[in-house]
Amino acid sequence: MTDYLALAHQLAAQIQPGAADRDAGRILPYAQLDLIRESGLGAARVPTELGGGDVSQLQVAQIFITLAKADPSVAQALFPHFATVEHLRLIANPEQQREYLGAFAERQLSSGAIAERSGTFRGEIHTRLERRGDQLVLNGSKFYSTGCLFADLLKIQAVDEAGNAVYVMLPADAAGITLLDDWDGMGQRVTASGSTLLENVPVRPEQVIPLAQWYQRRNYVGASAQLIHCALDVGIGLAALDDAVAWARTGSRPVRESGVDQARHDPYILHTLGDLAARIHGAEALVEKAAGAVDLAARTQLQGLAQGEELEAILVKSSIAVAESKIASTRAALFVCERLYEVGGAATTQSRYNFDRHWRNARTHTTHDALAYKYKAIGDYLLNAKAPPIAFTY
Repeated sequence: MTDYLALAHQLAAQIQPGAADRDAGRILPYAQLDLIRESGLGAARVPTELGGGDVSQLQVAQIFITLAKADPSVAQALFPHFATVEHLRLIANPEQQREYLGAFAERQLSSGAIAERSGTFRGEIHTRLERRGDQLVLNGSKFYSTGCLFADLLKIQAVDEAGNAVYVMLPADAAGITLLDDWDGMGQRVTASGSTLLENVPVRPEQVIPLAQWYQRRNYVGASAQLIHCALDVGIGLAALDDAVAWARTGSRPVRESGVDQARHDPYILHTLGDLAARIHGAEALVEKAAGAVDLAARTQLQGLAQGEELEAILVKSSIAVAESKIASTRAALFVCERLYEVGGAATTQSRYNFDRHWRNARTHTTHDALAYKYKAIGDYLLNAKAPPIAFTY
C-alpha cells in the first residue's frame, strides 16, 4: 500500500529546487505538476475500493504542509484536485464516482473553475447550463481557475435553467473551453489562477452533478477545504523559518554592541528565531488538531455513522476547529514571513534571494477567505451556541 505522506516528502525534494526562480521569473510549474500526476499522489483520498489510499485528513494536511514548504504555488495548484475528490465522494452518484474518482486512481488530476467576479456578493454564480435543442451547453466565464492549466479534468460550477446550482465535470481540452494564464497577483504567482472562458461547451447529462441541496445541508467538505488552506499557510511559514535560520547561520553579521563575534550567538537573533519557531509550530499543531476533528466529521458523514443532531454537532465542531486553525495559521505565516528580515537585515532584501516571496505568498493566499468572519463564527459558537453558516467556506 502506498505511503502517501512519504511520497509527498519525495516529491517535495524534487519540487523545492528552483521554486524561488520560478516565482521570480513567473515560470509555470508544468514539470512539477507532471511529477505529482505520475506519482499517483492524487489518489490519496480516493476510496480504496476505487483504487486510492483513503488517507486521513491529518495525512492530507501533512501532505500539503510538506508540498507548500517546498513550493506553495505547486501546492495551491494541487488543492482543487483534493477538494474535487471530497465533493465527488459526498455529492456525486455512484456511476460518477466510479468514472471520475477511478480516473484519479489512474493518475489523472482535476481542478476547479468556480469563482466569478460578477455579482454583488462573493460566491454568486452566473455561468449557465442551458438546453439548446437536444444539447446541453455551458456558457460563462470564471475569474479564478487555480490549477486548471495543469489539469486533465475540470469541475465547473454553474446554474441550470431553473436557477439550481450544479457542478459540471469536463475534460480540460473540451471544445469551447479557453484557459488563460492571466493571473497577475503579487504572490502565488505560478498557480495558474487565471480566467476560464466557456463558450457553448457541449455537456452530457451524466457530466452534471446536482449541487443545490448541499446549500441547505451541513457537510464536512468546507472544513476539509479550509484545512488545506491552513496547511498551505503553515508550509509557507516553515519555509520562511528555514531561510531565517540558514541566513542567521551563514549570512548575518552581528552588531558591534552585541558583544559577540557571530550572529548565531546574538541574543536578539536567538530570541527572534525562537519566537518565529514557536508561532509557526504552534499553528502547525493547531492545524493537525483540527485535522482530527475534520477526519471524524468526514468519516461520520460519508459512512453514515450518525444522523440528525449528533451529526450536526460533529460537523459544527470540525468547522470551528478549522476556523481556529485558520486564524492561527494566517497570523503565524504573516508574522514569520515579515520578521525574517529582523534576522537578516538589509542584505536579505536583495532581489537575488527573493525572500520576499514568502510574505507575498502568505499575504496573497491568506486573503482567500475573510478572517474576521472566522473570529465571529468562533465567538458566536462559544457565546451563543450558534453554528457557523452552511457553506463550503466553513
